Amino acid sequence: MFPPKNILFPVDFSDRCRGGGRLVEIFAGHFEAEITMLHVVEPPTYSDIAIDTTPAAEAELARYMSEEMKHFTVRRVLTHGDAASRIADYANSGRFDLVMMPTHGYGGFRRLMLGSVTARVLDHVNCPVCTGVHMEDVPVLEKIQMRNVLCAVDLGTQSCAALSMAARMAEDFSATLTIAHALEAATAAAAGGGGAAHDPDWRVEVTRDVKKRIADLQESTGTQSAHVIIGAGDPPRVVHEASEETHADLVVIGRSVRQGVLGRLRANAYSIVRQSPCPVLSV
Repeated sequence: MFPPKNILFPVDFSDRCRGGGRLVEIFAGHFEAEITMLHVVEPPTYSDIAIDTTPAAEAELARYMSEEMKHFTVRRVLTHGDAASRIADYANSGRFDLVMMPTHGYGGFRRLMLGSVTARVLDHVNCPVCTGVHMEDVPVLEKIQMRNVLCAVDLGTQSCAALSMAARMAEDFSATLTIAHALEAATAAAAGGGGAAHDPDWRVEVTRDVKKRIADLQESTGTQSAHVIIGAGDPPRVVHEASEETHADLVVIGRSVRQGVLGRLRANAYSIVRQSPCPVLSV
């Protein structure tokens, strides 16, 4: 899984995808990874004219970002079917260490939307997935930097894997690592959703417990030097504010289990992806 040596890059030939491609170049160049560029031709809907678009798609795939990626080993694959299903099948084939793809949010609605294909990929792919709603805004290759990595933990089962990945990313890119945790989520869960969560003494006790658990997590992952931010509020807002405060270039979260506020990329974690000002790597 780390370092990633085989990257799956699903493409739809959009500007967002081209922007995401610049991030793929950074990862592929840094980790000396091979790239598989996958395009899925979906079946026509009832309102489409029955035209075989395969030849045009093959030609577009052959030339897509060919100049930008001429220095990399790139395998170009065209397949047919449901896009999310085919991408998940490829990603789960055991050949890939990382999937990199944009979401499809548009304009002012980006924070309210997560592309259906990306959402399904996030929910069904076993390997890490790197995505974000601002991929079209990724700067030119020479200006992309990886100086600050933020890891959001819920102290659930997947937190150790997420923090370990974030630490390795930070070390490999010589970046600063910060850990963020949303205290309100832990408080409400510990209090059973009752009024005790708002009791000052209870909050002090829970805060003390959270700090101890984070310290234990840091010790187990060798990240004792990482700065810790414990925010009060719902996780997406806390993570968003922490990412802006730390000028994060990458946010890392856990998603492979169904436990905890970030479990399996449900509710909160979808919102984290939507609201993050930078790409999100989910482990």
